[in-house]
Amino acid sequence: MMAVAAAVTLLLFFASCMGASVFCTGAPAAGFEDVPTVPFDEGFTPLFGESNLGLSGDGTVRVTLDRHTGSGFISKHYFHHGLFSADVRLPAGHTAGVVVAFYLSNGDVFDDTHDELDFEFLGNRAGHRWRMQTNVYGNGSTARGREERYLMPFDPSAAKHRFSVLWSSDAVVFFVDGTPVREVQRRAGAGMGGDYPSKPMAVYVTIWDGSTWATENGKYTVDYRHGPFTAEFSGLVLRGCPADATGDIRQLHRATSVHRCAARERELTTAEYAVMTARKRAAMRRWRWKQTLYTVCYDTDRYPEALPECDVNAVERQMFERWGESKVAFRSRQSRVETPLAPPLVSMNMMQAD
Repeated sequence: MMAVAAAVTLLLFFASCMGASVFCTGAPAAGFEDVPTVPFDEGFTPLFGESNLGLSGDGTVRVTLDRHTGSGFISKHYFHHGLFSADVRLPAGHTAGVVVAFYLSNGDVFDDTHDELDFEFLGNRAGHRWRMQTNVYGNGSTARGREERYLMPFDPSAAKHRFSVLWSSDAVVFFVDGTPVREVQRRAGAGMGGDYPSKPMAVYVTIWDGSTWATENGKYTVDYRHGPFTAEFSGLVLRGCPADATGDIRQLHRATSVHRCAARERELTTAEYAVMTARKRAAMRRWRWKQTLYTVCYDTDRYPEALPECDVNAVERQMFERWGESKVAFRSRQSRVETPLAPPLVSMNMMQAD
């Protein structure tokens, strides 16, 4: 009886937002509008495929994938924590197999113990919707993947939308248009603990061919007859404490270097956009209820016991096998627009995108 009551309460809680004709964000994007941006030439440098990189007069950076190469750029500095953000517009049309990524990593320095925080945007067939994936890895913990995958509540090729990662020594929060959509905490015993990303990371933007896995586990590959594929990035934010450029990056996560950035981190974590209020967490839960297609926390095939940082809701976990399909179908009936159903969740092969 208690489980039934909990299910009814949970469904009623989200009914008003799910039935709305517009996306309900709940909490406003407080504080994000005041965060300063950085010009490309000041904060970034080309990474690869420089012939497929373009910079316009308004500061918009374009990364392109064609049959010859993808492209990407990287921040000039590594950072000890911070807020990292970009306004992103993705390619339109048939984009199956295309991967656009906005992420933090130190994999080029720490081969076996690298840290990584990802936004990955996974293309789809024409008329089907882009997927968004978030990943959290620390200290080389890729064998314990912490992926999540979502539908976005808008067409990311029609206009720019802001994607942000807030990374502190205690928590990682992913934001979409200022609304928190995922929070991962470090806390010992009930969090990631030693798997938490703790070493300085650089910021990357890339576009590349992910045909082997990106669209329905490789069923649909990049068709270059529909290319080239171009994503736009603007409003770039690097709000963090740069690692000491004169030191050995492999030693910069040690206590003395971290202490140098302590004041900057306090400023970061007390900013209005960083404080996770009850209202923001309610908005996050609404977003997740509507948009999540896959979460590692409910994948009992991979992890019979949930990872320690997972906030497991018993009702949601029981619904896991039909979770994504039931939500997409519900919205389709409301809008009278056919929406493609997600593949069966339990069988999804969540491969890491490097």
